[in-house]
Amino acid sequence: MSDMQKNNPLHGLTLEQILTELVNFYGWDELGYKINIRCFTSDPSIKSSLKFLRKTPWAREKVESLYLYMKRRQK
Repeated sequence: MSDMQKNNPLHGLTLEQILTELVNFYGWDELGYKINIRCFTSDPSIKSSLKFLRKTPWAREKVESLYLYMKRRQK
């Protein structure tokens, strides 16, 4: 493992794992409130959200940031 990845808390996680944990923790309504994007507020699903997040770097960054925040709060 490279030195850069050693300290990366997202290393080894897929976007699907991250999103699933967020949905399980917050639920779609709260997730849509925290990150106001249509794929979380209008008929949300893991599949449609992943499709959007994979194409949209700024949205993915918000999801990853919220995931890291959630993990810090859980400790």
